[in-house]
Amino acid sequence: MSATESPASPAHPRFAAALNELGLAELVSEVRRFPEATRTAQEAAAAIGCELSQICKSLIFAADGVPVLVLMDGASRVDLELVRWELCAAKVTRAKADVVRETTGYAIGGVPPFGHATKTRVLADRSLLDHDVVWAAAGTPYAVFPMAPKTLIAHAGGTLVDVRERAK
Repeated sequence: MSATESPASPAHPRFAAALNELGLAELVSEVRRFPEATRTAQEAAAAIGCELSQICKSLIFAADGVPVLVLMDGASRVDLELVRWELCAAKVTRAKADVVRETTGYAIGGVPPFGHATKTRVLADRSLLDHDVVWAAAGTPYAVFPMAPKTLIAHAGGTLVDVRERAK
């Protein structure tokens, strides 16, 4: 077992292994675990002490039945119509919990932006670029890690898009 897969690591073992494979093993030491859940963007921002928009949500949707990952800032909601348009899909819905786990290997509330069980298309909302650093889940509902948004999006293989719901 490598140091990045140590049970003492706050990161999920699969995510720690993914960091290692991506040449980001040093990031494992930056993963922070909290005693209280960081399952929602609000919980994570409160635990970290950052702005809600500095949280990077990793959300799985189904576009014509095919899973797609959308990375969105924690203060915003995804506009499904914009995602549908971006993907040229007939229908986009939020994926069910079993599809999220099957696609990513992680439970809702702990899905990281990369290191998933399967390869999926990734859309990253431009709003993430509003910050120098964003925080994302590290594979469990209790662990998060910091990363520059451009770097995070690059490692996720994300396409930069505008899919944020606009204020009405």
